[in-house]
Amino acid sequence: MNSPQTIFTIPTYRLRDVPETIEAYDDNFHRNGHTARIMVFDDSSMAGHQKYYAQLEQTRTANELIYVGPREKEEFISFLNRKLRDRKLESLVRNLFRPSYGGNRNFTLIYTLGHYLISADDDMRPDALIEESPESLGTNEVCRGKLYGAREPGFVHKSFDILAAFKEVLGQKAGQLPAHYEKGNFLRDTSMDLETNTTSEFARENSLIVQPGRVSRDSVVKIAQTYRSGTNDIDALDYVEMFLSDENESDINALNDVYVLVNFRPVVTNKNWRIDCGVAGYDNRLGLPPFFPTRLRFEDYIYRLWVQQPGVAAAHVDAVQRHTKNNYMRNPLAMEVFNEELCSLLKKKIKDSVSHRDDLGIRFRYNGEVTLEDTAAILDKITATHARVLAAAERTRDPQRRQTLQVFAESLAKVFYGFEPDFFQQNVSRIVDDVISQIHASLELWPTLVEICYYQKDKKQFPQTRVKNKRIKNGS
Repeated sequence: MNSPQTIFTIPTYRLRDVPETIEAYDDNFHRNGHTARIMVFDDSSMAGHQKYYAQLEQTRTANELIYVGPREKEEFISFLNRKLRDRKLESLVRNLFRPSYGGNRNFTLIYTLGHYLISADDDMRPDALIEESPESLGTNEVCRGKLYGAREPGFVHKSFDILAAFKEVLGQKAGQLPAHYEKGNFLRDTSMDLETNTTSEFARENSLIVQPGRVSRDSVVKIAQTYRSGTNDIDALDYVEMFLSDENESDINALNDVYVLVNFRPVVTNKNWRIDCGVAGYDNRLGLPPFFPTRLRFEDYIYRLWVQQPGVAAAHVDAVQRHTKNNYMRNPLAMEVFNEELCSLLKKKIKDSVSHRDDLGIRFRYNGEVTLEDTAAILDKITATHARVLAAAERTRDPQRRQTLQVFAESLAKVFYGFEPDFFQQNVSRIVDDVISQIHASLELWPTLVEICYYQKDKKQFPQTRVKNKRIKNGS
């Protein structure tokens, strides 16, 4: 069996913008003396692949660059179906690896079985926005950040050794971590609901507070993450709030406030409601749970539930990365609001019904039922926001801002089915039922797929393409 390696992956559906990400991370690894295979997992269509793949070949990297795109993925899915020898399971396999945030990340898990996986989204960068004059953190405070205007002075770009930060914790027991790591039960964000990570109230400054609790020295760090700057975990409704509060802004898609860290320190916890799969690393030596295969953008929520079992720990490492919020191929803001409301509903339902956790997954009892009370609570919240948007449109003297607000209000009403309670409830119920049934089926099948792939991975390489790009030699 091959010795575990550290593999860096970039899951993407925006192949056009990946070359810049590749070169930024490769440069960080090279400057800090690291070698790591870089793998791009591409959710593009064949048309997108044909249009932009040549740009990968124009990159210059010191590290080996591997590509897994639509052709390689189809070949891999065919391999799994041949091994299963059951046509009834073919649709489930395709669902687990469907083009989606969760489906693409499931490819990264399977392809890196037996190794350490470090992953960054295509709009992440290996540097951070840090306040020029760091302030001391309070008791139990492990991180503090605030919003700055993009052109406002007071912060700088700072680079961190990303791979070293992950390597010192992944797969290690909590008792073996460096002495400067704080320890506790879980982290609480001062501006977010604990268990859904949705904003409790919009704030321009927030802190992460470690809640006291004993972390077993023998607990293994199975998942870790850096802190994140640039665009932090800002909900779609937060962007609406930012736009409403700035009377001089006329383009709701051009908000450019950035999240800057005031100070931070590393921490290891028993639970982690703040898992951010966009800047995460995983101990994948023995396999891990699948991401939820959904387009609703709560694919990583399974890890927040899974990590709560005894013997498993999570860490925020001693490094920060930067999110650039790429608006290319991103859903309209009104649709993001809709998705986030459904995600919050599903997170609560799943969390409250978890019945089992094991090495490769979780089980929960929720079967997809959506009550009138559930949908009424969502509509009450969104119709109140809709009314505020219209009021702001009436109030402004800027014609462009008025038009932006009116168009957004119309989009919000359209996405939420005209705020018609019965129609909204019917459609939400249908969507939720489909998502939950797919998640249940995927969790049942996943251990079988891991077993197949674990014994296959050292015999023959999974379908992948070595990118014929220019290589940087040592010292160049």
